[in-house]
Amino acid sequence: MGVKKLRPMTPGTRTRMAPDFADVTVKKSNPEKSLTAPSTRSGGRNNTGKMTMRYMGGGHKKKLRLVDFKRDKFDVPATVKSIEYDPTRSARIALLFYADGEKRYIIAPQGLQVDQTVISGENAAPEVGNTLPIAKIPLGTIVHNVELKPGKGGAMARGAGTYVQLVAREGKYATMKLPSGETRNVLVTCLATIGSVGNAEHMNVRLGKAGRKRWLGRRPRVRGVVMNPVDHPMGGGEGKSSGGHPRSRNGLYAKGQKTRTPKKYSNKLIIGKKKK
Repeated sequence: MGVKKLRPMTPGTRTRMAPDFADVTVKKSNPEKSLTAPSTRSGGRNNTGKMTMRYMGGGHKKKLRLVDFKRDKFDVPATVKSIEYDPTRSARIALLFYADGEKRYIIAPQGLQVDQTVISGENAAPEVGNTLPIAKIPLGTIVHNVELKPGKGGAMARGAGTYVQLVAREGKYATMKLPSGETRNVLVTCLATIGSVGNAEHMNVRLGKAGRKRWLGRRPRVRGVVMNPVDHPMGGGEGKSSGGHPRSRNGLYAKGQKTRTPKKYSNKLIIGKKKK
């Protein structure tokens, strides 16, 4: 997959960097009907109608694709039928046809091809698209869709271009290195899929105009310093006031304040901190 630069025919296409969808084999938005669900949107409102998340609303109607993050159909080979676009995520998805007739969507890793065979299980080969327990994966391997709790489904490295590297294994824990530079322990009984997530060029996409942002369901974001004091701690003042110390809408400092819960359960599993 790559991005293409459009001819500057309009102000919106002058700066736009659009995906070329070269990796997508199904050109029309025609997903597998049995693996879709209606996608309901709240517009940022809760069950009483109060706005709890700002800058949400509108956007194009979408169908939710039911993606298999657990990969718990063990020792049954599956054939990749197609690589498809998913409007609700940055990565591509792959449609699998299992030997027993079942169909499932999975996150499409880099290099996965149509008609390729993938499989899950302890005896699977460490090849792109196969899912194995971390105890069976060779050290140094790049993986994605990594579980944090056995049987719960993949939670780490699911976005476009992301991956995790298996660097060590000792006892019941394996050491994983994340793209942020953080190293943490994961149980060796957790599952992980070989390879990195595809569509790595997604980070280079530029929308080009505000309207494309609205099509994605994102409304204009307003700076705190231009609000009134009732709306934001940095609001108010005559003219272009500085707004005081940068802080969030709830009054928490935005520069240097630690936001991670001090007693979070996973603190003991984190070995090395993220890169500054």
